[in-house]
Amino acid sequence: MIPDLFGLKGGVSRRRYLAAGLVLFAIKYALDFLLTAIVFHRQWRLFPYLDPLGELGGMRGIIRADQPYSLSMWALALPFIWVGVAMTSRRIRSAGLPPWLVMLFFVPVLNLATIGLLCILPEKIEALAPPRQARWAGNATYALATSIPTCAILVWLGTSLLKGYGLGLFIALPFCLGFVSVLIFDSGGTETLRSCLGVAMLSVVIPGVTLLFLAFEGIVCLLMALPLALPLACLGGAIAWTIQDGIGLRQGMAAILILLILYPPAVMCAEYVAAPEPPLLTVRSTVDIDAPPETVWRHVVSFADLPEPTEWIFHTGIAYPIRARIEGAGPGAIRRCEFSTGPFIEPIQVWDEPRLLQFAVTQNPAPMEEWTPYKNVHPKHLDNFLVSRKGQFLLEPLPGGRTRLEGTTWYTHNLWPAGYWQVWSDFIIHRIHGRVLVHIKKLAESSARARSTTVVRPLAL
Repeated sequence: MIPDLFGLKGGVSRRRYLAAGLVLFAIKYALDFLLTAIVFHRQWRLFPYLDPLGELGGMRGIIRADQPYSLSMWALALPFIWVGVAMTSRRIRSAGLPPWLVMLFFVPVLNLATIGLLCILPEKIEALAPPRQARWAGNATYALATSIPTCAILVWLGTSLLKGYGLGLFIALPFCLGFVSVLIFDSGGTETLRSCLGVAMLSVVIPGVTLLFLAFEGIVCLLMALPLALPLACLGGAIAWTIQDGIGLRQGMAAILILLILYPPAVMCAEYVAAPEPPLLTVRSTVDIDAPPETVWRHVVSFADLPEPTEWIFHTGIAYPIRARIEGAGPGAIRRCEFSTGPFIEPIQVWDEPRLLQFAVTQNPAPMEEWTPYKNVHPKHLDNFLVSRKGQFLLEPLPGGRTRLEGTTWYTHNLWPAGYWQVWSDFIIHRIHGRVLVHIKKLAESSARARSTTVVRPLAL
């Protein structure tokens, strides 16, 4: 295999191109780290290649560095550049693409897109194609293996660089994964719709498991996204299977793949620029209590520790209330509602005893603790993506000395499509309301019973 790395003649299959690229990248990364951090004792970034013009690890940093380090880095890079150009040129030839595309190997950012595309496109040289009996399993494996880095890179781009959890991540990406995986799997146009849909669904499930083990996400959030991602992946896979019936379309596979791979990052960038304002959402929950408003009020303002949760939702890492404390009385008092992940800080705005307690929320704890195989995994969406804005307790007197207690939370979330994620967030907030309201009900009714059974003994004569 070594002589093949430097040759310019013939072609190379996409599998061999990908395998050689991964091995050479691992070697180059290790050598760059050793030379930079160990030999020259310079700062080394975790992954400098995504910033090719940066000061640390990029071309600009190498050019401005001291001469021994600069010359050493260039000398180390030259054989890898030659191998990259040679392998890319042969891969372009085997894919039946114009030879001038090899020039993109030297264009920052575009070179990564070009390499990714060449790892996906099938061979046009028949001699490089595998035997028919091995093609089905090979294409399925390759399609799913391709979906993993595609998903990881785009998730990293959307959440870490663009800091968004929107349509690009939850709509465009699963559609793209389903489409591209089936386009690769059914490159010959001979597979059944059923098998293509199976590959499309696996194209989001397997990358999802990978994100879990790469510490990108937790189990609960991935499961929440799955009902949205699976149908979209199947839709993309079904469209890809349909167009494989046209020979002309199969010959235009390169253009289709380029458009599909650019589709999710384009949507993510558009969302980043547009920065849509999240809607203000409202959740109301009520409970009827066998106690007068004056008794209920005392347990609304602050309440003792709640028992350990028995609801299944709070055993998945979702934050749950533990206790509430009040500092002061009247407007301006500070209420602290402590959750399993930290306290809500709630300055009182309206104190209308015993009818209405309304408060703003100036501090929100994390909405959950992720289930992962690792410690302290903290995805970006746990910070300021589900934010309580204000809340209130409304007490309505009922006949017979009873009270209807209504708890309301106004909140926003920066997850899109907003309607889908509102189903989850409303469900969770209703469960939180229920835990608090039921606790207040038990405390108030217990106080009312104790008061009604108190016996006043007459004075002895």
